[in-house]
Amino acid sequence: MEMSDYMLSWEDRRLMVKVAMLYYFEGWTQAEIAARNNVSRPVISKLLNTAKKEGIVEIYIKDETFHTVELEQKIIKKFGLKEVIVVSTAGFAPEMAKRQLGKTGASYIANHTKEVKSLGISWGTTLLSLVAEYPYEHKEDVHIVPIVGGMGSEYVHLHSNQLAFNLAQKMNTTCSYLYAPAMVESNDLKERLVSSKDIAHVLEEGKNVDMAVVSIGNPFKGATMEKIGYLGPDDLASLRKAGAVGDISSRFYDAVGKELDHPLNQRVIGLNLDDIKKIPEVVGIVEGSYKLESIEAALQGGYLDVLITDDRTAQELADSHNL
Repeated sequence: MEMSDYMLSWEDRRLMVKVAMLYYFEGWTQAEIAARNNVSRPVISKLLNTAKKEGIVEIYIKDETFHTVELEQKIIKKFGLKEVIVVSTAGFAPEMAKRQLGKTGASYIANHTKEVKSLGISWGTTLLSLVAEYPYEHKEDVHIVPIVGGMGSEYVHLHSNQLAFNLAQKMNTTCSYLYAPAMVESNDLKERLVSSKDIAHVLEEGKNVDMAVVSIGNPFKGATMEKIGYLGPDDLASLRKAGAVGDISSRFYDAVGKELDHPLNQRVIGLNLDDIKKIPEVVGIVEGSYKLESIEAALQGGYLDVLITDDRTAQELADSHNL
């Protein structure tokens, strides 16, 4: 018979309050309380549970990070992720929010690369801030590999080769270079490039990394690819028509996270989404709730194992009923 099946007597309540007091305020163990009150430990455990059920004990965690930790758990459960880190960016200017995210991403990578022999990196402004915030340290065992091309004279600092080089310098280690543009003019040129020995070798290395760090783009809102001239108005119109909602590493996917069969995807030199999915741990760092649909589709596609994002985006992901 459950204790809450009948009205609690004054003695029951008194014992419950006493047990709760000793346990929560005095820091006694359940075994100590049991011994002092001449009952078995399971009885104490049951009394504590009932005290919670009856509202005699209410547990509050008083800290502003509680909200973010709660959001993390919700998103982990909802999308079956390994880890979610939610960064509180309330009141931050966009640039500061990005830096805060970069710092968090850097610290996750720094703390989770003990067993990692090779780390793949994509490109973009969010990853630029991760590399900028990365601490100088010795990680000679980790080799960095760009997972998408990126030659070209504009915005070189955002390209994966440059990010790979800068990160390798911070880690005091080595990196590979993918000597190819992220996107080429024709399929013919792409075939020639990806079959050349150097490029084929780095792409193979990319497919076999232990961990990769990527970001997520929304091609229609504030897209860096458009800003740097990779995508023109015609490209955007044709992507919209094809149902693109986001991209990872310059590969576009639809609302359920399926890679698009689109000429632009076919001309990218780098890992495709299937290759990325096979990497043992993919860490996605992305901020801005204008990317909500892009993030959701990527999570449905199963491309990420770890998501690092801002609290506003996380809240919308947790509340969203698009699934």
